Amino acid sequence: MPAVTILDLSQAEQAALLAALRRSRYGYLLALHVLLLCAAGKTPTEISDYLFCSRSSVYRIVAAYRAGTLGFGLEADGRLGPPIRTTVLLPWLRRALLALLKRSPRTFGWCRTRWSCALLAAELAARRGVVVSAETVRRWVHEVGWVWKRAKLSGRDDDPERNVKLARIRYAFENLGRRAVMVFADELDIALLAKVGFEWMPKGEQTEIPTPGSNQKNYLAGALELRTGRMTRCVWWRKQAGLFLDLLKLLDEVYRAGPYARIYVVVDNAKIHKARVVLRWLAEHRRFVLLYLPTYCPRANPIERAFGDVHDNCTRNHKRKRLRDLVSDVEEHFEVNGPWKYKLPSIYYEPEVTAALAKIAAHEELLAA
Repeated sequence: MPAVTILDLSQAEQAALLAALRRSRYGYLLALHVLLLCAAGKTPTEISDYLFCSRSSVYRIVAAYRAGTLGFGLEADGRLGPPIRTTVLLPWLRRALLALLKRSPRTFGWCRTRWSCALLAAELAARRGVVVSAETVRRWVHEVGWVWKRAKLSGRDDDPERNVKLARIRYAFENLGRRAVMVFADELDIALLAKVGFEWMPKGEQTEIPTPGSNQKNYLAGALELRTGRMTRCVWWRKQAGLFLDLLKLLDEVYRAGPYARIYVVVDNAKIHKARVVLRWLAEHRRFVLLYLPTYCPRANPIERAFGDVHDNCTRNHKRKRLRDLVSDVEEHFEVNGPWKYKLPSIYYEPEVTAALAKIAAHEELLAA
């Protein structure tokens, strides 16, 4: 009689069924099937075809059985008992894994600064007696809610006047009159040498970003108004006091004296913001008030988020060969992708800052009286 297929399944259905089988089948059940089929005289190739596993799994199970390391034991009633299913993330394993992830590998004597799946597997085997593969550990790490991603740099944020400075900025922001405006200013480096970052690429290949013969830079000074999301900016060839002075002059033109009697400019503690030429210009333009951020506290400046968008959309992994083309890309980004209506960062609403704000408000009331 001709061979007859009693069930016709599509490739997609077969793949789905096979995935469900592999998720629900524990290692010791596969081992039992392999041992029984071997005893029945089946070859490793036939067994791998029957059980939808690899031949290496068959060889590994047979070798473990002969070495007595499969872990099967006898129950009290004489029945064969399964080994501990270490491929399942049990509660005690979850606690052990989280305890490792929250501490540095150097704490446990490893000469590394961060965990890899292979290193976690080695540590679990050494201290907990749990022998699993790196891929199993990778699945466990995702199961406990951890992901592999790039870290970020953070400032020291240890200014002794931190809370007072933040409170002054918040007080000015919350008490802006109809003829007052506040902008957050900073400078951005636009470098021909691309910032390298993640992007989609074919598996097994790596996108190459060409480097310039000699790196070239321009510098952009920007001022972000939170209420409208408007970005006022200018570009210079060097990062000097003249760059910030040009920004102030541009702000003087954009926010004219008629509608705006007061302009608050929030800046960090860079030298160009305190240069003599800048201070002289401010003395001649009394409607400008500079408010300084705490030292080493970039997260208090919302313009950093807008500049982060510039890197994501223009400078990261770019392949421009001329600096002027890259600068044009940045200018186009500001024209097309704005405005940037951010809120005042949450750092301004910490309890310590709120307490300092209350003192400033009380002092201002006394002066007004």
